[in-house]
Amino acid sequence: MKNRLLTSLFLVPALLLSLQLVAQENNLLRGSEMCAKSKQMRPAPSVTDLRSPNSPRHKFDVLNYELDLDIFHCYSSPYPRNFSGTCLISFKVDSTLNTIELDADNTSLQIISVGTDGTSFNHDDNILTVNLDGTYHAGDTAFVSVRYNHLNVIDYAFNVGNGFVFTDCEPEGARKWFPCYDKPSDKATLNLRAKVPLNVKLGSNGSLADSVVIADSLWYTWVSIDPISTYLMVMTSRVNYNLDIVYWHNPDNPSDSIPMRFYYNPNENPASMEQMIIPLTDFYYSLFGDHPFEKNGFASLNPQFQWGGMENQTLTSLCQGCWYSSLIAHEFAHQWFGDMITCATWADLWLNEGFATYIEALWTGEVSGQQAYINELEGNAAYYLSANPGWPISDPDWATNPPGNDVLFNYAITYMKGSCVLYMYRYVVGDELFFSSLYDYANDTENFRYQTATIPDFIDKMNLSTGQDLNWFFEEWLYQPNHPVYDNSYSFENMGGGSWNVHFYTEQVQTASDFFRMPVELRISFSDASDTIVQVMNDINGQGFTFHFDKQPVSLTFDPRNQIILKQATTVVSAENQSISETILYQPEPNPAANVSVVRFSLAKAGDVKLVLRDLTGKQIHVYEMRNLSAGQHRHSIDLSGLSNGTYIVTMESADVTMSVKMMVVK
Repeated sequence: MKNRLLTSLFLVPALLLSLQLVAQENNLLRGSEMCAKSKQMRPAPSVTDLRSPNSPRHKFDVLNYELDLDIFHCYSSPYPRNFSGTCLISFKVDSTLNTIELDADNTSLQIISVGTDGTSFNHDDNILTVNLDGTYHAGDTAFVSVRYNHLNVIDYAFNVGNGFVFTDCEPEGARKWFPCYDKPSDKATLNLRAKVPLNVKLGSNGSLADSVVIADSLWYTWVSIDPISTYLMVMTSRVNYNLDIVYWHNPDNPSDSIPMRFYYNPNENPASMEQMIIPLTDFYYSLFGDHPFEKNGFASLNPQFQWGGMENQTLTSLCQGCWYSSLIAHEFAHQWFGDMITCATWADLWLNEGFATYIEALWTGEVSGQQAYINELEGNAAYYLSANPGWPISDPDWATNPPGNDVLFNYAITYMKGSCVLYMYRYVVGDELFFSSLYDYANDTENFRYQTATIPDFIDKMNLSTGQDLNWFFEEWLYQPNHPVYDNSYSFENMGGGSWNVHFYTEQVQTASDFFRMPVELRISFSDASDTIVQVMNDINGQGFTFHFDKQPVSLTFDPRNQIILKQATTVVSAENQSISETILYQPEPNPAANVSVVRFSLAKAGDVKLVLRDLTGKQIHVYEMRNLSAGQHRHSIDLSGLSNGTYIVTMESADVTMSVKMMVVK
């Protein structure tokens, strides 16, 4: 796998034509941005829902949904939205029960009857409670059939208009067109049978098992043998749809082919994307392993689907005419990360959208070169830094109490910052471990492939795959808001005899988040026009480092390759070769101060320093410990935002002296 991985960054010449077509395309919006805009416009997931994956209210595991839908009359004016349907649900019992609860939106669905192992029902508050014919125990399998009508309402999940019928479910819209357990944690296989007019083409998840003409009707049967989360289940159709099918052949086994179905409207031309899908699949295959499903496809819709795309498993929805390379690359990446491996809860959405956005940039690099990849990620970081709303990528509370879509699908956080976290993970572990760990994750058939994952599950897998403890990295970047703000300084010391010391001091001064531990790169340039990059682990806030060289340094650059892509930083040079004869604590600046004050001090010799902030009673308020500081000038910012007006004492303790100054806080 590793050899294949290293060679995957270069495409064979036979594919260059399609890549040139993609590179020439000038999209107004990125695929990730179109995806985010689309999802922000949808109804939000249910709030304060107690049915987490391990909740007592969910005592069963759905195995299969079998849908039988009569939507024949929905294609003709006045394009009604009502239809009749039957849903047969098979499920395995996890703990003793005699009822099951399903999601079924009261404003969209009218329940007519239940059957098989269901005897009666109650349908209130969007919950369908089905009473069973007895008590079932762990390991039992049962079946419940539900006969229902979809009402003639606009619910944005079941959409009808001008010869189109299509569904759109994320985050929790499946409950509006069939009864189900509508949480991403419970995947099931799907059989969908639909009655339509003869001039309709209809696509769904999985493979087309049958299409039979009976009188004036056409019955489609689609079967997915791979489990699907309900929000990824789809039905897409229209009168006189155009359909092209191209085949991707496995490079390691050319007889293994996957059909790629392209449904498109009149006056649309997806030819360039039909060309691109072959090298795109080759690229994802080389990085993440086998194409996950028995088919794949894309379908452009009508203006009711206003923005972007939706990564339904094996059949992605696109807005009308949106045959854009970045959108296709983003949504297709979800087939591995989002569909094959699905976020277990909405608190784990980074595993979907952060990944697809990062992989979109990988594809940009594959087409246009490494610098284009870097430029795209730096653009992602710049967008986040300018639009950061100040919450974390993930909050564990969202698993049971998900936020609104403006938070859940926030472009700056979920997509832009999310992609940059993977960029920095690659920096922390290196290219080989980065790609091999993601490959291991995508190909773990015991725990992840065709299953769901939480962020803690993913972190555990990365720890195992890399052989490192990476909890510190993922916890600070995923669960902590904002980013580091660095306040750096450096100085050069002539030791004589052609020997020089470089002293570097770094401090994070952000007030809205905790310290971020990160490896830091420094580029030191010399008088002979050479340079070198050194890396140190910045694991303490307020940390000094000293480096020894046998030639004269002339400049120092902090993070020269912008590896810590989510940051703000300033770096100043201290007075060159300054001779410090005594240790001094200077007056804070400003003084009085309201929110932040800078304490400056000089050290006569290298060593550790402790700054202590006390009130007039002697109570310690803050203690700042700085280790291995060089001799010379230093400074430290003190956060005063939580302090009341009054007088405080700042004390500096070093190896040879203790000094104090007064500081006033005035709001």
